[in-house]
Amino acid sequence: ESHLAGFSTPLLQTTSISSLSSEGREDLQVNRLEKQIWIKPDIQKTDVDFSEILNAIQEIAKDVNIFFDELEGVNSPSKDDDSLLHHGNLTSTSDDASRLEVVGEEVPDKNKTNGLYFRDGKCRIDYILVYRKSNPQTEKREVFERNIRAEGLQMEKESSLTNSDIIFVKLHAPWEVLGKYAELMNVRMPFRRKIYYLHRRYKFMNRIEKQISRFRGWLPRKPMKLDKETLPDLEENDCYTAPFSQQRIHHFIIHNKDTFFNNATRSRIVHHILQRVKYEEGKNKIGLNRLLSNGSYEAAFPLHEGSYRSKNSIRTHGAENHRHLLYECWASWGVWYKYQPLDLVRRYFGEKIGLYFAWLGWYTGMLFPAAFIGLFVFLYGVTTLNHCQVSKEVCQATDIIMCPICDKYCPFMRLSDSCIYAKVTHLFDNGATVFFAVFMAVWATVFLEFWKRRRAVIAYDWDLIDWEEEEEEIRPQFEAKYSKKERMNPISGKPEPYQAFADKCSRLIVSASGIFFMICVVIAAVFGIVIYRVVTVSTFAAFKWALIRNNSQVATTGTAVCINFCIIMLLNVLYEKVALFLTNLEQPRTESEWENSFTLKMFLFQFVNLNSSTFYIAFFLGRFTGHPGAYLRLINRWRLEECHPSGCLIDLCMQMGIIMVLKQTWNNFMELGYPLIQNWWTRRKLRQEYGTQRKTSFPQWEKDYNLQPMNAYGLFDEYLEMILQFGFTTIFVAAFPLAPLLALLNNIIEIRLDAYKFVTQWRRPLASRAKDIGIWYGILEGIGILSVITNAFVIAVTSDFIPRLVYAYKYGPCAGQGEAGQKCMVGYVNASLSVFLVSDFENRSEPTSNGSEFSGSPLKYCRYRDYRDPPHSPVPYGYTLQFWHVLAARLAFIIVFEHLVFCIKHLISYLIPDLPKDLRDRMRREKYLIQEMMYEAELERLQKERKERKKNGKSYHNEWP
Repeated sequence: ESHLAGFSTPLLQTTSISSLSSEGREDLQVNRLEKQIWIKPDIQKTDVDFSEILNAIQEIAKDVNIFFDELEGVNSPSKDDDSLLHHGNLTSTSDDASRLEVVGEEVPDKNKTNGLYFRDGKCRIDYILVYRKSNPQTEKREVFERNIRAEGLQMEKESSLTNSDIIFVKLHAPWEVLGKYAELMNVRMPFRRKIYYLHRRYKFMNRIEKQISRFRGWLPRKPMKLDKETLPDLEENDCYTAPFSQQRIHHFIIHNKDTFFNNATRSRIVHHILQRVKYEEGKNKIGLNRLLSNGSYEAAFPLHEGSYRSKNSIRTHGAENHRHLLYECWASWGVWYKYQPLDLVRRYFGEKIGLYFAWLGWYTGMLFPAAFIGLFVFLYGVTTLNHCQVSKEVCQATDIIMCPICDKYCPFMRLSDSCIYAKVTHLFDNGATVFFAVFMAVWATVFLEFWKRRRAVIAYDWDLIDWEEEEEEIRPQFEAKYSKKERMNPISGKPEPYQAFADKCSRLIVSASGIFFMICVVIAAVFGIVIYRVVTVSTFAAFKWALIRNNSQVATTGTAVCINFCIIMLLNVLYEKVALFLTNLEQPRTESEWENSFTLKMFLFQFVNLNSSTFYIAFFLGRFTGHPGAYLRLINRWRLEECHPSGCLIDLCMQMGIIMVLKQTWNNFMELGYPLIQNWWTRRKLRQEYGTQRKTSFPQWEKDYNLQPMNAYGLFDEYLEMILQFGFTTIFVAAFPLAPLLALLNNIIEIRLDAYKFVTQWRRPLASRAKDIGIWYGILEGIGILSVITNAFVIAVTSDFIPRLVYAYKYGPCAGQGEAGQKCMVGYVNASLSVFLVSDFENRSEPTSNGSEFSGSPLKYCRYRDYRDPPHSPVPYGYTLQFWHVLAARLAFIIVFEHLVFCIKHLISYLIPDLPKDLRDRMRREKYLIQEMMYEAELERLQKERKERKKNGKSYHNEWP
């Protein structure tokens, strides 16, 4: 087990390490180390005398008069910051590999050929920088690289095998540098194995557990969990962790210094150093990000840990590396039904990416009950279809002639012709729809509340409970814009660029105006779709093909949705550029402020773009059309579109179904298909130039450089896709109960697609930390609130639930009896249709046919959906009393539904604590145990020192060291 401790994952903490350097501290926190996943070592680790290495580097530094800054204590004022810029010879050369070798050590040949080590096979590559020799920024690079060596990092350069102009700079951090910066960064490391204690259980509970265990013996043993017997690399180990301290290094579990800090932590430490190294004279000429932005370096990334494929089976030979293990137990399609190895994901990619996959897995798991209930509602509609009185009356209404739905070319039609649409509408709009809408509103709250608890457990397991983000650096663009005006930073005490309040407000106003203008563009696009629907419904009604002519309204809706989807995708490209421009115009101070501002704009744009046409169909289509003889028109020309005789819900279902399926399919193709095509094209060119055998011999840095870099916006696209899907799943779910099922099927594929993309198609991203999912949680809460309101309006306004209820209790055969069964709906269809005198048609609305094909003589009357008086009443075509009853019932339902659901949501939020009780108890107990362990360890060390002093005859004092 000598190699096991080398794979323990250290975690950053911003708290002071004084809790380890002084006794009697009461506030020492203990957090649980992740469940470790051990990996079979693929190389033989060798011990290197790092003191000789450091001495050699120091001698080189003295020859070129490089000043080493110790970086201890409080940062000096800005005038002294120039001490980080080390003057000397600007010629940048590779370190001599032979200088780093230690005499008498044997290095495995595999280390020299796998592309993960320097040429000597001893120093592991922790970070890669890439630049082109033809780039003119030579002087900045040379100063930057000289200062990198001054910080203690070892460097080696190598030309690309495919392009001699490309140079790879390999960086390695020796033990002294890792220990120094791990202490400065408060990286948490394991120092003692955990001791578990069992609660006292009663005999009755023991008997129940025995019976449950017997029953489980007949069932498959946790088929969704990864098999640890066939995959021996998935072992577990729990340790107490504490911020690393060189003074207390004897407290930590160190079996091998080469593997004590894992690869992700080593890369993070090196990146931390690179962000604080100067490349030019001046206060702000510092950091790798600025060199990447000005083109001095072309790329910077940590290496993947070898190939993700192996000739040997993982079950018999074990995993070659963490990447191979991730591919086999996470990114492979054969494990789609297994739980995700989140601890291994976090270990390889960092907490930020690990939290995304933890949230995605939790969201997918919570979709199971929602998808089951939605499928139940749909199946309930299928089973009750033959017993639905409304559908029966529509299908049997052969003597009811409906008025044309468009001007001139649309013919009169029998109500029974819409029999199929009435049955399809019943599948989604039935007695269980209201229950499902309430359930989904409560489900959204339960999902968010239990995610808080899940996040708390993950934060505890990953040592994120007390972690706080460091003071962020100012963006270079902000510094360049406001460098002339400075003020003191209240936290660091240093002068920094300052943006005046008036300038900030003016920029925010311009940005808000741009957002409003883009929303108007979305509304204009929806208006164009409305005009298309109005114009084409008449065109399809006069079409030559009988199939399209008889289904003109469905053809109009289907083509309009497809065109709307194309417009959505085109506008998304425009919105990204506009959001980027407006965010840069605001000049945010830090990267997190920039990210939050950009995220909010992109979500607002895409949400409005995706849902604007859906809102139109749900709440405006067929609501303001007027009535036959007095139609409302656009620009006094186009008659507004009416709903189908069976209702508007079928249009909303088509809109949601087509948009949801097409968008998810397109997103999955762009996420995986685009990188696959690019990487395939790169491999094809390499095969043509160098052959297949030469390509397989490329070092790891060359293979990783040929992969696609991670998106410029990080996890933004992944989160945005899922948040928009969450909106589709909740906002209009009352009109489309199958939305959770489609989302569930998509997410099962999405998890493996994203995993495959991260493991095989992208360069390894830098492991970064985060406590939660950030601004996305607030957006999810906003969508949850909006879903309650929209579902209330969909049930009350779009569906026929309220008109049917009013008819059953007030106007039907069961009026006054307090019943609302199917027998009470007899005559509902006739009561919901009004009568129109055909001779009252306007000249431009009068149909070309007179309806003689139905009865042999011209029609005198036709019917239309509304509650209006007949033409011969004292007030022709005025609203009836039933209309006002239905309107009042709709308003009352909206108010009651919203208040009831919001009360349930707040009650659930109040009853579910954010922190589980057992987690709170564990944290308190481990805080107590860690204090005892630290005291015992210190006391044991003191006793050993006293014994040694007594043995050597030296005097000692009783003062605590």
